[in-house]
Amino acid sequence: MALAKSLLSDNVRVLKSEVSKAAYQGVLIAVSSIVIATLLVSYYQTGTISLHGIMKAQSENYVLWALDSVPFIFGFWGQYSSSIIAYQAGALIFDQTQELRNKAETLEKQANYTATHDTLTDLPNRALFYDRVEQSILSATSQSKLLSVLLIEIANFKEIYDTLGRNSSDMVLKQLAARLQGVVLGSDKVARIDGNIFAVLLSDGVDESEPVMLAKYIQTALEPVFIVDKLHIPVHVNVGIVHFPEHGDDVDTLVQKAGVALFMAAKSNEGYAVYAPAFDDHSPRRLTLMSELRRAIESNQLELYYQAKVALQTGELFGVETLVRWHHPKHGFIPPDEFIIMAERTRMIRPLTVWVIKEAFRQCALWHAQGKDLTVSINLSTRDLHDPELPDLISGIAASTGIKPKWMIFEITESSIMTDPDSALEIIKRLNRMGYQFSIDDYGTGYSSLAYLKKMPLAELKIDRSFVMDILSSENDEVIVNATINLAHNLGLHVTAEGVENEEIMTKLTDLGCDLAQGYHLNKPLPVIEFNQWMAEKPWKPPAYKDQDDESANG
Repeated sequence: MALAKSLLSDNVRVLKSEVSKAAYQGVLIAVSSIVIATLLVSYYQTGTISLHGIMKAQSENYVLWALDSVPFIFGFWGQYSSSIIAYQAGALIFDQTQELRNKAETLEKQANYTATHDTLTDLPNRALFYDRVEQSILSATSQSKLLSVLLIEIANFKEIYDTLGRNSSDMVLKQLAARLQGVVLGSDKVARIDGNIFAVLLSDGVDESEPVMLAKYIQTALEPVFIVDKLHIPVHVNVGIVHFPEHGDDVDTLVQKAGVALFMAAKSNEGYAVYAPAFDDHSPRRLTLMSELRRAIESNQLELYYQAKVALQTGELFGVETLVRWHHPKHGFIPPDEFIIMAERTRMIRPLTVWVIKEAFRQCALWHAQGKDLTVSINLSTRDLHDPELPDLISGIAASTGIKPKWMIFEITESSIMTDPDSALEIIKRLNRMGYQFSIDDYGTGYSSLAYLKKMPLAELKIDRSFVMDILSSENDEVIVNATINLAHNLGLHVTAEGVENEEIMTKLTDLGCDLAQGYHLNKPLPVIEFNQWMAEKPWKPPAYKDQDDESANG
């Protein structure tokens, strides 16, 4: 509207200028011609220029009569000029009106596109996706065809956003959208319906196996790390699947149940799940747990369990790993995989980590006071490694509990480092300078490289249970375990094998030169009272308490 008013004002100003110019010219020429001619005739007839001579010239000279008609001629010329100007103005207004119409059409198209598409990825948004699902439902109903909806969630997007910021996380979303379009082969079937949730519509499915295969293809396509600002960023996705008409007959029901399947996919080993009615019980439970986790931390509903780490060559109890457990008063035992993931998504991971560190430090100090020289391992999450205040928090907790940093080992995973290696390494090095040791947990299942492994101040490397459990039956697993042990020893690290389920595996690991063993063959994770009883009854005894600092002071 403002643009139109401006253009009209400009047109009026131009027209006035042109008309005034033509009028002034005509009047000036006519008056000048009459005055000059009258003066000349008066001088010619009377020999002088006087009022009498001028009046006589006007009354007797026929030429002046003709000249007096000149203003009328200029009047006609003015009318003609006005017509020309009006024509030009009409053409100008027509051109500008057409330009305005074109701009209006462009703006309207842009507005319509923005209303139906995601501005970041150019994919259809929620509104357009819902409309296409509704149209596909009508078509599938009339043709008795199967229709499926897949929801794809970036499980670790919160960590990516918190670590890298908006611009870099937007680049991850753009790259992910491009990969999805490549897998599905049709951008109209892929949509971004929420911040980190994408959707895929399969309207021409032959059977229920096709969406599952597509989910696997999507996982494969997203498995290679994403590169943003020279950082290698792993993206973990979960996929929820629903079918029409089996799971619902309208788009809202289908998407809601796909969301339930998405939640269950996060808990499964496959990373995808097809909706089942039994899943519905978990949805309200999840909402309840999300609101009760903080209360559980504050009211000590959580409890630390301990699992032994035994030195294979000496049979001594080297230390323990702390594992947090939640016994909910209503829902009973809550698996840690469930509430820890929830804690990371709801920003509760920091108070949870602080609680675990306080309890583990306090128990470690108590064991050392009792003469048990145990090393206690604590798991740190991805979010923990990008919290710049973590070293200061740990320093305060250590001072209040009386522990010494050398008694503790912080276990970190490969993927938690690779999200933002520089930031994570800075936190690790700060804690290491304070005297704390670090261990790479689940080695071999993440995305780390030897370059980063070399940079980190590590004391321990833990071989994932997936390689240890089949070491007796799989030559490949044996080769991997043996190579990992040699690599760690060459780097000056001791090696812990997880998943030791029987004596035969323990013997094999001893033969391969592994340093420590951890698994159900030694003990299941136990609460502290039962773990103390286990230590008193089992042959794996803690080494005699011997503090090097105390020895130096006495010697």
